[in-house]
Amino acid sequence: MVKTLFVKQKLQAIIVLLLVFCFCASCNGIKSDNTAASTVSNKTINDSISVYNFEEIEPLLYTNTNKTYIVNFWAMWCAPCVKELPYIEAYADKYPDVEVLLVSMDFPKDIDTKLKPFLKTKNITNKVVILDDPDSNTWIDKIDSNWSGAIPFTIVFNNKKRAFFERSFESVEDLETEINKTINN
Repeated sequence: MVKTLFVKQKLQAIIVLLLVFCFCASCNGIKSDNTAASTVSNKTINDSISVYNFEEIEPLLYTNTNKTYIVNFWAMWCAPCVKELPYIEAYADKYPDVEVLLVSMDFPKDIDTKLKPFLKTKNITNKVVILDDPDSNTWIDKIDSNWSGAIPFTIVFNNKKRAFFERSFESVEDLETEINKTINN
């Protein structure tokens, strides 16, 4: 039991260090867009992908309304993330009153050369932004103190309830079940 806990803590530390390295490596002089929207609109074309630091993303993780929001942290290099993106898209199509924000952990320098073509190929039309903040040790805990930093990571919330999922969804029905179980009940 102690050995398992030690291994888990080591793995979490390695993941955090990897995230920090990725964020540090991505700092290449790209300025972030300081005009964070107070609401996120569904079904955008992603012609313009904004780059945010955590302070700019944080207000998008809360609401004063009973509207349901889905915020998914993902990256193109994460196979489980890529696998679940169509399920999130399908859920948003089925429930257009739900707001979806896809927070990419990819490098800002890859927006035009890799991210936009990826989104177009995968027909991802929900709002996508990039989180580029090297202080992951701080902001990961601010989002959820139980989050190891691994992706995919999804927050589903409204003004009364909030649920965190450090796993990929296996189908639209899987996502729907979790939302119904935690938010709509």
